[in-house]
Amino acid sequence: MMIGKTFLLVVGLLACAQVSQAASTARCGRSIVSTGDSAFEVSRKCGAPVAKSNQGIQRIPGQGRGFTEVPVEEWVYGPDNGMYQYLKFQGDRLIRIESRRNN
Repeated sequence: MMIGKTFLLVVGLLACAQVSQAASTARCGRSIVSTGDSAFEVSRKCGAPVAKSNQGIQRIPGQGRGFTEVPVEEWVYGPDNGMYQYLKFQGDRLIRIESRRNN
């Protein structure tokens, strides 16, 4: 009986893991964007996002000893076969790509 419960738990966890996936690249039509790309490059390759949200300001190490404050934004593309791409920018650079299926 314990093996059956463990199996169901593992299957449930695997199913949850498929809901959200982080990646370092995303496909936009025939182009590919990658973490590290500029907002201009992403916009050129993917077009305008369906949604854009300002997520505040973040302090990052600057040149020398100081810090620089940069805006953080999330751009949303999709749906493409039910999947949405969530692209997070820090300043002008793409730092995270996440794919999620919204039900």
